[in-house]
Amino acid sequence: MTRESEQDPTGTGTDQPEQAGRGRLSRRAALLGGGGALGVAGLAGGFAAGRASADTGGNGPGSFALRGSHQAGIATPVQDRLHFAAFDVTTTSRARLISLLKEWTKAAERLVHGHSAGPVGPTQGDYAMPPDDTGEAIGLPPSRLTITFGLGPSLFVDGKGRDRFGLADRRPEVLEPLPHFPGDALDPARSNGDLCIQACADDPQVAVHAIRNLARIGFGTVSIRWSQLGFGKTSSTTSGEETPRNLFGYKDGTANITGEEERALKKHVWVQRGDDEGADWLADGSYLAVRRINMRIETWDRQSLGSQNEIIGRAKGSGAPLSGGKEHSDPDFAMKGSTGPIIPKDAHVGVVHPSHNDGARILRRGYNFVDGSTDLGNLDAGLFFLAYVRDPSTQFIPMQNSMANSDAMMEYLEFTGSALFAIPPGIGEGEYVAEPLFT
Repeated sequence: MTRESEQDPTGTGTDQPEQAGRGRLSRRAALLGGGGALGVAGLAGGFAAGRASADTGGNGPGSFALRGSHQAGIATPVQDRLHFAAFDVTTTSRARLISLLKEWTKAAERLVHGHSAGPVGPTQGDYAMPPDDTGEAIGLPPSRLTITFGLGPSLFVDGKGRDRFGLADRRPEVLEPLPHFPGDALDPARSNGDLCIQACADDPQVAVHAIRNLARIGFGTVSIRWSQLGFGKTSSTTSGEETPRNLFGYKDGTANITGEEERALKKHVWVQRGDDEGADWLADGSYLAVRRINMRIETWDRQSLGSQNEIIGRAKGSGAPLSGGKEHSDPDFAMKGSTGPIIPKDAHVGVVHPSHNDGARILRRGYNFVDGSTDLGNLDAGLFFLAYVRDPSTQFIPMQNSMANSDAMMEYLEFTGSALFAIPPGIGEGEYVAEPLFT
C-alpha cells in the first residue's frame, strides 16, 4: 500500500544521453510552439503510447475515505502532523474555479489512498513533460492522510463588496472575517484567504506532499497566501485517549468533542439544514476558526509551578482540575481554597468551560508549531489553533472574547494570525468538493 516505486518507463535506462537530449529538445519545442496546447497534446501522446500508468497504491487500514456525508479531517481521529495552507484565487473565471475544485477532488482522492497526485505518477510518462506528481512520497504509505477543504468569506465578496463568482447571494450570514479581539497582533500575511486546505497525516512528508501537489495543480488559478506546519497534536477526537500537551506542558482541551459523540457533533459541529435558509448547500458541513497563537515561552518558563497550575486551572502532571479527581473529572468551580476558589476565576479552564459559555462546545484539532526564532532570540513557537463549530457567532466568537478579556493565560499569548472558513459537506460519489454551492 505504497506510492509507486522508481521505474524507467522507456525500458532503456534513465542515464542514456540520447534520451536525455531528446527530452530537452522536446520540452524546448513545446515551449516555443505554443505552450499549453502542445503540453496537453504531449501528455495525451504519452497516454496513447502506453508510456504512462497509474501507481500501485491501494486502500487499507492506514487510509481514510475522501467521500462521505462529512469531510474527513474533522471528527476523524487526529493525526500527528499538519500542513495547512490558505490560498488566494487569482482567476476571475468561475469556470476555472470550478475546474480547479474538480481537479483537486480527483487528486485528493488519490492521495488519501497512497497514490500519486496524478494518474501518471512521478517517474513515468513523457520525458518531455513535467511529472504530474513531485515524488517525495514515493514508497510512503497513506499515513492516515486526510485532506479538508474550506471556503473563505472573500471567495464570495471581495473587500470592495464585489460579487467575484456569482456566489454573493449564497454566502452564509455568519461567514464574515473574524473580528479583531483584544490582544490581537495580527499579521495580514498570516490571516484570511479565499480557500484553505488542511492536510493531516502521521508522516509530515505525506502532509507536505499533499499540499505541495495541490498547490502545483492550482498554479495559474490560485496562489498560496500563507501556510503553517504543525507537529504534536494538542487535542484528541478519540474517546479514552489521553489528552496531548501543548508547549506550556499542559493538557488543554480535555473536554473536546470526540468522533463518537454523534449528538454533540450534530449540536455543536455540523451545520443543519435550516440554520441559514440562503446557505442550505452547507448542511452537514461546518465552520473552521483558525488562530495562530504565539506563546511567550521564555516568560512562561520563569513562572513557578504553582502559578502555572493556577493560570491553567489544572495540575501539570495529571491534567486533573485543581478541584481534584482525574484528567476527565468535571471541574468544581465552587470549591473553596484558603484564599478563594480553588480554581481561580481567571483560570483558563474556567473561562472557556461550557458552563461559563452558555453550554457552547467546540471541536479542537490544534497543533504545536516552532518556526525558528524571533529577532530577539526567543522561540517563534506556539499553538496553531483549529476549532470546528456549527455557528461561530454563538460558539467561537463569544468564547474568544471571554478569553481575551478575562483569561490569566492571555499574558503569555500573542495572536498573530486569524481566519474563518466555511467547510463544505462531504463529497458524494461523482461529485467535486463544494459542488452544491455552484449548482
